Amino acid sequence: MAVPKRKTPRSKTRMRRASSWKIATPARSLCPSCGAVKLPHTVCGNCGTYRGRQVLDTQ
Repeated sequence: MAVPKRKTPRSKTRMRRASSWKIATPARSLCPSCGAVKLPHTVCGNCGTYRGRQVLDTQ
């Protein structure tokens, strides 16, 4: 059975695992009523609508 001659350095191990540590950017969607960019499943901060209803007063 093959056995490594030297201990793998911490930097090599972390370089290999670094791809899973990346932070993904949050998804974006467009508001159907005003067309502003917003997070999905949240109230639009521009016009205050959610799922076709006026939820917040924005003035």
